[in-house]
Amino acid sequence: MKEPVIPTRDIARELSRRFSTMTHEELDILENLLIPMKFKKGTDILAQGQVAEYIYYLHTGLIRQYYYKNGKEMTSNLAVDGSIFMSVESLFREAPTGEVIEALETCHIFAIPKKRLENVALHNQNIQILYRKILEEALIEAQTHADLVRFETAQDRYRRICKQMPKVVLRAPLVFIASFLEMTPETLSRVRSSTLID
Repeated sequence: MKEPVIPTRDIARELSRRFSTMTHEELDILENLLIPMKFKKGTDILAQGQVAEYIYYLHTGLIRQYYYKNGKEMTSNLAVDGSIFMSVESLFREAPTGEVIEALETCHIFAIPKKRLENVALHNQNIQILYRKILEEALIEAQTHADLVRFETAQDRYRRICKQMPKVVLRAPLVFIASFLEMTPETLSRVRSSTLID
């Protein structure tokens, strides 16, 4: 059975609703920036050593961002349908990335080339607002995760992710959730068991 085609216009409207109200002409511009991509489960969206060029809107699917520390994979981000994600440092420094972005499910993604978005934003205030708000959201998410692992107990970390990212908890493998929360899978199992009892 053939997969339905996702109209880029619908994605442009969704981004406009979330980040910046746009005219028809501005929606046309944004729609022309969007590049539809599909990644099968287990494939890399961005490989270690590549230079990031895109901001990604994940229409459907589940992704993981991770890096290596002392030979171990450390999960820095998990995202599901409707999320924006990117390799921030590589994207803005135009340098090879130290992280990997992997599709954990089949992913339908709309990529926005950063350079083209910046050029358009120079001449269009609403697209400039959209760009700024996308970056603000990414910064807030990164800060929230940093504070979560620095200041909260294992139990509170798990409760917080259940509340803020319920789809991730339901769909991501536990080993990646544990890594994202900076705990061992065994600790996560204990925390989950005690949370269910509470």
